[in-house]
Amino acid sequence: MDLTTLSFDQPPVRNRLSTRIIASSAVALLVVLSMIGWTLWLSWQLEGAGAAINDAGSLRMGAGRVAVELVREPINGSQTRADTVLASVQAQDQIFAELKRGDPARPLLLPAEQAVLAQMARVSETWKQQLKPAALAALDGGLPGAYLDLLPVFVAQADVLVRMIENVSSRKTSMLRISQSILIVLACIGTLALIYLLYLWIIFPVLQLSDGLRRMTRRDFSVRLPVESQDELGALALGFNKMADELEGLYSELEGRVEEKTAELASRNAVLATLYDIAAFLNQPNNIENVCQGFLDRVMRQFDAGGGSVRTLNPTGDNLSLVLSQGLSARHGEEEFCMKANDCFCGKATRKGPVVIRDIEQMQEVPARFHCAKEGFRSLAVFPIQAQDEVLGSYSLHFNQPRAIGAEERHLLETLGRHLGIALQNRRLGVQARQLAMEQERTLMAQGLHDSIAQGLNFLNLELQVLEQAVTREDMGEVRDIVPLLRTGVTESYQDVRELLNNFRTRLGEGGDLLGAVEETVARFRRQTGIDVALEVGDLSGGAALSREQQLQVLFILQEALSNVRKHSQASKVDVRMSNGQDFRLLVADNGIGFDEDVVDGLEGHLGRKIMQERANRMRAKLHIDTAPGQGVAVSLVLPASARQAA
Repeated sequence: MDLTTLSFDQPPVRNRLSTRIIASSAVALLVVLSMIGWTLWLSWQLEGAGAAINDAGSLRMGAGRVAVELVREPINGSQTRADTVLASVQAQDQIFAELKRGDPARPLLLPAEQAVLAQMARVSETWKQQLKPAALAALDGGLPGAYLDLLPVFVAQADVLVRMIENVSSRKTSMLRISQSILIVLACIGTLALIYLLYLWIIFPVLQLSDGLRRMTRRDFSVRLPVESQDELGALALGFNKMADELEGLYSELEGRVEEKTAELASRNAVLATLYDIAAFLNQPNNIENVCQGFLDRVMRQFDAGGGSVRTLNPTGDNLSLVLSQGLSARHGEEEFCMKANDCFCGKATRKGPVVIRDIEQMQEVPARFHCAKEGFRSLAVFPIQAQDEVLGSYSLHFNQPRAIGAEERHLLETLGRHLGIALQNRRLGVQARQLAMEQERTLMAQGLHDSIAQGLNFLNLELQVLEQAVTREDMGEVRDIVPLLRTGVTESYQDVRELLNNFRTRLGEGGDLLGAVEETVARFRRQTGIDVALEVGDLSGGAALSREQQLQVLFILQEALSNVRKHSQASKVDVRMSNGQDFRLLVADNGIGFDEDVVDGLEGHLGRKIMQERANRMRAKLHIDTAPGQGVAVSLVLPASARQAA
């Protein structure tokens, strides 16, 4: 069972919890907005009615102001009174017009009740038909008595209009208060309803789920949740029940699974231990025979094999040679000591990959030179030995009973074959590297001997021939002349031998003290030759340190340059300068006779420059020799920063 296979169908949109929450919230919002809009409309109506009450009250004041102006004695002439009366009359007309038209911006509006509108019409009609004509007639020379008689009637009608508007406003004020109270009650009821619904829809199912999880953590896998809705939480409860079913089934099989996993883990640990043991052994410094023997012992012990062998391919890949065998008879080893790669399964494994035969007796076609069955073995497994893409040979395991090789064991045996191949390849490369280093050193030694001792011995051989001829002629004068030459030649050859021996014995300390070795070489040169040598050493810590191999090559080049000074330069002073900045530099300059490079290049037996050049090339440095007849010799060595090796 796999919990990852559990799947849950989404409930329909109408049954989803999110749909119910959104719908409930939308209804509540709609009710609240409606009530707020209703109260805002009532407030707007009340504000407009208040403005209407003010304007209706101002009608009485305006009518009274006209009466006052009519009965007041003129002060500045009748024309001024007439203007004042007309202005008051126009103001009254303006108020009537605004009351009828209304003004939403102020706001100003009369209540839309029929009685209020009828009363407003009566007040307006009384003003237009009676009071206004009486006022205008009084201005034309009539008496104001008519206007004054009509004024109480108009004021009474205006009072009735104001009271009617106030009554309407009072009713609307009561409605506003009732609406606000209803809004408060709805808010309280809605909050309680929302809390109840949230508890019923979300909190209670979550509490049930939490309780189920707590019981499950106590390994009570019999717990099940009631599925009481078709929303997301119902689907979650259904999924919880399915998970509980899965866990109950898994837990019932857990003991067997634990044993199975434990056995699998033990098998993998054994594989890793075998791989680590063999890899650690292969990394030890052993020869090829010991490596193969130790490898075969460990593999046979790990896989309980009754026999085994290790074979290697020849360079052409045609023949297999038996390196060693174990558990096989001596006759088997003699008959298969060297055989064609196509004659048996050991060779086929080197070309087509691993060969595994579970039961030899059930084979239909048996190769002619297949001797494993004669040895009493029933099963065979052969795996190639390879390093990267190169197949070096094969190794075989022989079993006394039929044995199947599983995929994991097969992979391990292939990996072990690659490890053995890499170990064999590394040892072959190590042998080749040592041989190459030995050949290079022998070449340099031969060049040194040829350039020094061989020339001296050749000179002595020629002088001995001349001495032999002088003795035959009994020419004692010539004999006396030749003997000092022979003594000088023997002395120079002896010095050359001592110098070569000193150079061959030169070693750097454990810390690679190049400066100390250079100072020792210069001091020895002073003692041997008596030539004045000035050693100038710059800052050696300005650049990266030279590797041990590079330091040895620098020291050998210095020794060769000083040897050439001793043998050829006839110098009285030598300057040696060494510095290590961005580039490493070595300069050996003398004040000797120098030489013509074209002439020296045409002579045989002068290999000093070639030896120094080869050593410079080995460390990827640049060597330059600056000389001319009578100008001395300057040997300059420069090791660029890009050519440095890790110290």
